[in-house]
Amino acid sequence: MSNAPTRDTPTTPAGPLAGVRIIDLTSVMMGPYATMILGDYGADVIKVESPDGDVMRHAAPMRHPGMGAMYLQGNRNKRSIVLDLKKPGGRAALLRLAATADVFVHNVRPAAMARLKLGADDLLATNPQLVYTSLHGFGETGPYAGRPAYDDLIQGLTALPALTGQITGEPRYSPATMADRIVGLNAVHAILAALFHRERTGVGQAIEIPMFETMAQFVLGDHMAGRSFDPPIGPPGYSRLLSPDRRPYQTSDGYICALVYSDKQWNAFFAKIGLAEEADRDPRLNSISARTRNYDFVYDWFSQMMKTRSTAEWMRFFEEADIPHAPLHDLDSLIDDPHLATVGLIQSLEHPTEGTLRVAGPAATWSRTPPSIRAYPPNLGEHGHEILREAGLVDAEIAALLKEGALIEPSSS
Repeated sequence: MSNAPTRDTPTTPAGPLAGVRIIDLTSVMMGPYATMILGDYGADVIKVESPDGDVMRHAAPMRHPGMGAMYLQGNRNKRSIVLDLKKPGGRAALLRLAATADVFVHNVRPAAMARLKLGADDLLATNPQLVYTSLHGFGETGPYAGRPAYDDLIQGLTALPALTGQITGEPRYSPATMADRIVGLNAVHAILAALFHRERTGVGQAIEIPMFETMAQFVLGDHMAGRSFDPPIGPPGYSRLLSPDRRPYQTSDGYICALVYSDKQWNAFFAKIGLAEEADRDPRLNSISARTRNYDFVYDWFSQMMKTRSTAEWMRFFEEADIPHAPLHDLDSLIDDPHLATVGLIQSLEHPTEGTLRVAGPAATWSRTPPSIRAYPPNLGEHGHEILREAGLVDAEIAALLKEGALIEPSSS
């Protein structure tokens, strides 16, 4: 397990975004996940929070109020300032910060940003080189514009629970914040592309990244199927993904994950198990084209075969036949996976109030400018004074913001 330094011991090399400043008005999961990745890449991420703080601060479990585990897992490499944007001084301070920034990102509904006069036109007028990024539920040109959106709602709108229900008989959301994280990843690459354009032209721009459209593209990439054609040549839905027996396979004593897919892999499987001749005679099994037309039969046949041996026996069998396979992890065994331990994905860092934290660090490896964890997830409002001083505010101006209630200092408790 590798040890990431705290902010006070910056021993790691600068990442590829070193020198890029991001003003982050996002909360919950989608936006903070995106800005955390940008922070891992070396950007200076300034997390602007409301007086109540990011809502994920309050999601249990936690050791101390306002420092919930989900918040801690999504907000490293950031600095926190608390501004009340409904107060004139808070909005003015945010504009001062935006004037020094490269990227401004929020997941506030556009109508609310317009009321605050913090829309794209407002900020680009102040800083024409800014990449202004809006993350929200729906594109502003459609009939759903302005509706509230959360991960569960977007999953439902993009048919993911219905697809699960088609297989299991009961619609279910994914047990991960799939929409938030996929849209967050899309936000990362959109911001990076916009920064690359700005490097070439010197011009910023406004980007809108809607959850519904992004996830619809994600799901339909798999499931347009027969409706890929006009007129349609069949129904939507990728039959392999919707086969009821496409799941971890039950063995005689547990479960195993395996995917025999190519002709080479199936031939190796049949040869090693002693069924090569039978497979050749069965028109549903003897080619990849035949198998893709008979997924339900193939997966059912394979699932029955898996029950005849133990998990350990199948693991050895697939290893010898060079067939893709893996154990079925639960969350504890995933966290303790020996491969993840060896490559150092799970890192530890020391937090001044929360003690030792374990977090899943950056996954990619870089030869020159590696991402890194340089700073712990901040306490609420921890860096307000230093952030405002960097933006050029003098002590008298900061004192006036405090008096107005536009800047909130961190609690002393």
